[in-house]
Amino acid sequence: MIEVLAKLGRGPVFLAGEVLECVITFTNPLSASSTSASSEMLAWASAQIHCQFHASENRVALPPSDGSKHDVQAENETVFVPNRGERGQCILSTPPKILFCDLRLDPGESKSYSYCETLPVDGPPSFRGQSVKYVYKLTIGCQRVNSPIKLLRVPFRVLVLHGLKDYQFPQDEAVAPSNPFLEEEEGLKKDSRLADLATELLMVATSRRSLHLYNISNTRGKVGTFCIFKTVYKIGEDVIGTFNFSEGDIPCLQFSVSLQTEESIQEEFQRRRGQPVSFTVHARHQESCLHTAQSSFSLPIPLSSTPGFTTNIVSLKWRLHFEFVTSGESAGTCLVRGSQSEAVTWTGVEQMDVDTFSWDLPIKVLPTNPILASYVSQFSNTNSITI
Repeated sequence: MIEVLAKLGRGPVFLAGEVLECVITFTNPLSASSTSASSEMLAWASAQIHCQFHASENRVALPPSDGSKHDVQAENETVFVPNRGERGQCILSTPPKILFCDLRLDPGESKSYSYCETLPVDGPPSFRGQSVKYVYKLTIGCQRVNSPIKLLRVPFRVLVLHGLKDYQFPQDEAVAPSNPFLEEEEGLKKDSRLADLATELLMVATSRRSLHLYNISNTRGKVGTFCIFKTVYKIGEDVIGTFNFSEGDIPCLQFSVSLQTEESIQEEFQRRRGQPVSFTVHARHQESCLHTAQSSFSLPIPLSSTPGFTTNIVSLKWRLHFEFVTSGESAGTCLVRGSQSEAVTWTGVEQMDVDTFSWDLPIKVLPTNPILASYVSQFSNTNSITI
């Protein structure tokens, strides 16, 4: 018996273009019945990164795949196929790397190997949507002599910042990277610093603030104004906005704000022409606001959510979805006297005519530091099997 343990030292979240490093340890556990003749042998071990794509048959029409489907590893199979038995199609893979050949382990002995690979920058991000899924895994295959291949899968998450590799920093020092340890980008040095460059780019893109003011109105007149100071965010940030109803002509009874993603399939891959897009609500704020002059909301963007992206099959966009309930009457008629005595009680009317309308404000959501996203990842740093 040999125990195989794979550990991602930095965490299970990476940025496309980063180097993934995994330490793989093979151990022959020492037991009470172990003797010098209890050595274990492995013929070989290899590792490879791959991305699996899976689409809902009810929503996505994909062209037929050319590759043959393998559900199980043959007993006498010696070819390492990392995506063997996986659902969907393998749309991206790195070259396989051999960890060792002919490994002998005595009882209680362990040997560790380091696997390093640069994640492709042209792949999709990790995503589990209603129509499609993109799942990244590091698969480690090992085999005893005359035994079937055993596979250890290490799932991890990939964040993609598009345009990072070809980015040219502006000459203006006010918005240029402020890290003094970053030198001039040239050749391979630029590729080795993608994570640092991405952190600088994200800070520059999301720290710019400017007043965005919107008038809220319906067919009857002005309801109020909405103010937001930026429309570009990183996952993990809060979307903050304020309302001013004091200058409105139409009383607003209630409003709600939802932070949503819009998942749409590209037209050529839609199962039905004009099929609706899929919406997912990540946070929501609702408030009654009659006779309220000003109000605000704060909606957190979950660290576990996927930033906006576009592939040849699917597009994911972020937006704020507003819903307003307004009165068809003036604010003064929304209250009635409940008593004619000296102690006057004002109560709300039992029935009133209302109007409802909605509004969508697109926002842009970018990735964040992968180390920060690792703290809330559903994936573990360590994975193991026994063979």
